Amino acid sequence: MAAPPYYPAPPAPAPSGSQLEPLPVVAPHFCVPYVVQLSVRETLGLREGDFTITDTNGAVVLTVRGAFISIHNRRILYDAAGQPLLSMREKVFSLHNRWEVFRGDSSHASNLVYTAKKSHMIQLFKTEMEIFLASNTSHQVCDFKMKGSYNERSCAFFLGNSNTMIAQMHRQHGAASFVLGTHNFGITVYPNVDYVFIASLVVMLQEIHTDKND
Repeated sequence: MAAPPYYPAPPAPAPSGSQLEPLPVVAPHFCVPYVVQLSVRETLGLREGDFTITDTNGAVVLTVRGAFISIHNRRILYDAAGQPLLSMREKVFSLHNRWEVFRGDSSHASNLVYTAKKSHMIQLFKTEMEIFLASNTSHQVCDFKMKGSYNERSCAFFLGNSNTMIAQMHRQHGAASFVLGTHNFGITVYPNVDYVFIASLVVMLQEIHTDKND
């Protein structure tokens, strides 16, 4: 898969002004030393939870496919060549909308990459999620956090409980999304942050919001 195009880096979000060391979650080669801009577009079809993720040139970088029938609300994220990168599934009867993410199309505990859940069961106006890597078995302190307002389609991703921003999500408006009622998002991923990891979180966030409104 070709590397995403180069973009000048925005002002560093960290208070220290220093650039982050690479933060590989899915794989090191998904951490690039420049800003990555991606668009996430919901795809209409027979399955729920299908998304296409493109770069600014319109080239497909990732795709997400949902299941026709799945009690676990399962989604699989593929690279541009159609190889499965991540399998995402929601835990049944989870009060915090807990999701588990595995390598490839696996669902085996040995292939767990990370777990994500809402910080609070009831979130009326703001959205907050905590993300725990597989190695963080205690779940006492999160490795990453997402904060913002999903209803306003404005969310930011942070390193742990710090103020170090690693990515942002915003709503993309277009005639097709307005007429068809689909969801389009823009993602800005900061240098050395795993852009596949961030894309998977945005898709998961959309699924949690959809479940809440069903």
